[in-house]
Amino acid sequence: MADRPSPTASPVPADDPVSTVLVVGGMTCAACVGRVEKKLGRLEGVSATVNLATGRAKVSHPASVSVAGLVAVVESAGYTARPAEPPAGPPDPTRPDEHRRPPDGPPGSGGAEERRERDRLLVTTLLAAPVLVLSMVPAWQFRNWQWLCFVLAAPVVVWGAWPFHHRALRGLRHGTATMDTLVSLGVAASFAWSSYALFLGGAGESGMTMPLSLVPSASDGVAHVYLEAAVGVPLFILAGRWLEGRARRGTGSALRSLAELAAKDVAVRRGGVERRIPAADLAVGDVFLVRPGERVATDGTVVEGSSALDLSLVTGESHPIEAGPGSPVIGGAVNSGGLLEVRADAVGADTQLARITRLVEDAQTGKAAVQRLADSVAAVFVPAVMSVSVTVLGFWLGAGADRQAAITAAVAVLVVACPCALGLATPTALLAATGRGARLGILVSGVQALERLKHIDTVVLDKTGTLTSGRMSVIAVTVPADADADADAGEVLRLAAAVEQGSDHPLAHAIVAHAHRQGDGLPLPRPVGFAAAPGSGVRAMVDGEEVAVVRPGELSGIPGRLREAVHAAETAGHTAVLVRVGDVPRAVISVGDTLRSDAYRAVEHLRRLGLRPVLATGDREATARSIAGRLGITEVHAGALPEDKAALVTTLQGHGGRVAVVGDGVNDAAALAAADLGIAMAGGTDAAIGAADVTLVREDLQALPDAVRLARHTLATIRANLVWAFGYNLVTLPLAAVGRLDPMIAAAAMSASSLLVVGNSLRLRTWKPSRPRAFGHGSGRPRTATGWETAS
Repeated sequence: MADRPSPTASPVPADDPVSTVLVVGGMTCAACVGRVEKKLGRLEGVSATVNLATGRAKVSHPASVSVAGLVAVVESAGYTARPAEPPAGPPDPTRPDEHRRPPDGPPGSGGAEERRERDRLLVTTLLAAPVLVLSMVPAWQFRNWQWLCFVLAAPVVVWGAWPFHHRALRGLRHGTATMDTLVSLGVAASFAWSSYALFLGGAGESGMTMPLSLVPSASDGVAHVYLEAAVGVPLFILAGRWLEGRARRGTGSALRSLAELAAKDVAVRRGGVERRIPAADLAVGDVFLVRPGERVATDGTVVEGSSALDLSLVTGESHPIEAGPGSPVIGGAVNSGGLLEVRADAVGADTQLARITRLVEDAQTGKAAVQRLADSVAAVFVPAVMSVSVTVLGFWLGAGADRQAAITAAVAVLVVACPCALGLATPTALLAATGRGARLGILVSGVQALERLKHIDTVVLDKTGTLTSGRMSVIAVTVPADADADADAGEVLRLAAAVEQGSDHPLAHAIVAHAHRQGDGLPLPRPVGFAAAPGSGVRAMVDGEEVAVVRPGELSGIPGRLREAVHAAETAGHTAVLVRVGDVPRAVISVGDTLRSDAYRAVEHLRRLGLRPVLATGDREATARSIAGRLGITEVHAGALPEDKAALVTTLQGHGGRVAVVGDGVNDAAALAAADLGIAMAGGTDAAIGAADVTLVREDLQALPDAVRLARHTLATIRANLVWAFGYNLVTLPLAAVGRLDPMIAAAAMSASSLLVVGNSLRLRTWKPSRPRAFGHGSGRPRTATGWETAS
């Protein structure tokens, strides 16, 4: 998981780099992004990644470089900056600013500033609409219509376009040029030429009419004003940026959804008295109540009650999870059933919801390799466009063309240029994809992880906790051939579980839990005279009979069916225990780690995606081969120590493989770190999750192939965005330069370009993984034992 220490964090050695996140204001295009990164990068030991869509800069710098110094450098480039506050917990849904914009959003992108932008757009529309209509419909051009248009256009040019003029002037003071510089120059040039034509060029004469032309005219005989361009350019760009802002806020909706999952208040019991307090005031150890329909306030353990919890909005889990005494619960889950009493185990920033929020935030700061190329182009784009505009003006005038046609072509070049789309191509797609991934239970650390996830060809899978549940459970209960299978098996299990109540062994827990499930929760008999023999088993008196649960030992004295059950368990890598009542062998209970019900489908989907599955486990060869055989995995590495797993990854990479490792334990951390891509299961250890690039939050291995599909779809979307952004400029700039593009149409095209990129990215918010329906190993699909097994 990416690290985001606070600027006020405890001191670190001066030569150790620290990471700081700055909220940067005033950026409008990819050229701004490149300028901020370049300014920060000039400081020794400093590197920065700036995200246009979120308005954030993630800066890696030596501790000797202060945060105040970083802020000063950004401000010297003509932008505002402040250090981002690290979240202490899940975002607070009651904060209006956080609720109106993505928590990563740039300053002023919500609330009052959003209303000012909307009001400016409305007033500009009311003033500009008559100018556009009169300029483009000759039949409606009454006497002195041009002067009415001039009066209406003046406030649009000065006040409506003021944000562009202001940012252009600020950039001029710092010796920089941005997209706003191009727009400001284009609007000013259009209005200046129109003023000249009205006052000195004959266009102000009473009765003057102007023909409709969407392509600039080069006739000396027709007086022409470009007031429609002077008002149309700011109108279309203001409208485009307002719509773009709304769409960009939509791409960050996942963080707002996470914010809304946090409970606002909670009923807590302190000193035997129940009272409601703000959820933020909960402390570790507090016991709180969760009534039907309420959200769980924080991570904890159920101490009383039972219910079903809906985790779909937190982890993407599609089915409700049963919770009872001792069950862990996650903050944000919805109680679908009975009353629960929960002991708080984690609060604030330590909760799973807070960790998910931080992972999603961190993932949204990053760039694809192709985006870095786009940003390099954008950094020189604006000066190049200004040079082209001046060259076009000089060429047309030098060639003896009409002045108004020359000026029109130069203005169109200024206005049509659009590095905005270049800067938005990756961030908006990444915002939408990480948000969609979070809803599907897939947390990706950033765009680099998506790129690696798309290109992997080999997946090394751990067994315990990844392909299997990681919990011991009863696989089968086998009784002799002459017994009543169901009745006798149920009675023997009840007696065995009664004895095992006195043991803390994992096998004992599995047998007792299975007996409770099969017995519909009926209480077990109380054992008398419990005794345990280490390495052998346990025995006690139950209902007046001596019951022993022991290792099988010598098999010659037990019935044939029970001997077969012991051999079958050993072949499958399970543990078999023999239940004796008195001196009579009554049953063999097979206990083992069960295969996840979705493991076969997940492995099959990986294979269909062109990936090569490899099983690496520290378990015995027989167990590993049994699991691999049921899943159709042919390459198995059993008895692998942590260093062996890391060495296996290195070997596979040495043979040209691009390797992903999926694991959940401390023993997987080294392999996760060595792999091209580390994927951790949600129930895994902090060490495994910390070493991973992708975390699968939902308890469903199908999230693994879904993550691969999401990565491929996201990278395809980013490529499509960049192809459009580059292609748009390659087509429109030459058209503008040769005088075939009116400035007003150029402004509309420029806004449409950015909107198209954002709209294409928004499609990722509703992306659904398509999964194959048919499987090649239909008969080999694993089954989970749910009842009694009576081997024949």
